[in-house]
Amino acid sequence: MPNEGSYEAALRRSNEVHEELKVNPGKYTMLTGDRPTGRLHLGHYFGTLVDRVRLQEMGVRTNIIIADYQVITDRDTTKNIQDNVFNMVVDYLACGIDPEKTMIFTHSAVPEANQLMLPFLSLVTEAEMERNPTVKAEQEASGHELTGLLLTYPVHQACDILFCKGNIVPVGRDQLPHIEVTNKIARRFNKRYGKVFPEVTGLLTSTPLLPGLDGRKMSKSYGNAIAISMTAEETAKLIKKAKTDSERNITFDPDNRPEVSALLTTAGICSGRDPKELANEIGMGGGGQLKKVVTEAVNGRFAKIRERREELLRDPDYIRDVLADGNKRANEIAHETLNQVREAMGMVY
Repeated sequence: MPNEGSYEAALRRSNEVHEELKVNPGKYTMLTGDRPTGRLHLGHYFGTLVDRVRLQEMGVRTNIIIADYQVITDRDTTKNIQDNVFNMVVDYLACGIDPEKTMIFTHSAVPEANQLMLPFLSLVTEAEMERNPTVKAEQEASGHELTGLLLTYPVHQACDILFCKGNIVPVGRDQLPHIEVTNKIARRFNKRYGKVFPEVTGLLTSTPLLPGLDGRKMSKSYGNAIAISMTAEETAKLIKKAKTDSERNITFDPDNRPEVSALLTTAGICSGRDPKELANEIGMGGGGQLKKVVTEAVNGRFAKIRERREELLRDPDYIRDVLADGNKRANEIAHETLNQVREAMGMVY
């Protein structure tokens, strides 16, 4: 986690860019993405996907990486990865990502972007990597040994951002250390070899965190997440199983009633209403009425997205074509950037 001083500076710069985006969106190239470790859920939708669509429609050059290589930073298997990647593309398109405006691609399909790791690794020290708080947190959360790939994860992310000359990356506060590493690499490369890469701004998001159905962080591994790909019936069944408490009167009290408050938060975010107002309306209706309200809010919000998803699934070749086209475009950009890097380093023979 960055200290308060660096966070305040990052927040100021983020706010400046948010204002600049309103008048000159074409000045910016965004890189963002997801690891295909499972299905995208409501936390992804409200935390990142809504913002990606907004920036895309503003006219920002938008790039989304499906970070398949980064799956193995803290996992010993790539089981189900093809299915996860395919469904991730379906979710993106169903939620409003337009492949005519946004480049969707995978890590493993763009070798020249990954080749940037070699010069980039020469620009950071082992100590700088080991001090990165995000790497430490991810290692502890996974219970996995600190592999070389996990240790250099921020450098790999710098490759993702800089190969397409990304200059904005939507992040939460806990991801700011990755942006700091990326800027450190860009500055050091430019100073040592000549100007090639831009400075990057972490675009801090103000989206409220959507809790899981049990009050904890929404996560596939906790089994508390509502996947975008779920049907209305599957959603209702999952919400019905959600734990509440023995008190019949429904109140919004995150500290003392985390499970009830998590359900109210979900209903509030999906319906655009204040969770406290919803709690007052439900009142003595108890857990059964609460779950009914949550189910209606979620299914109402995602009805059109799920309808679009079903349409897309009827044409799997189109989904594969979208990814193939994105990979082709990403390779063209990576080839050009790598040529610029080799030229700056005097390695064109």
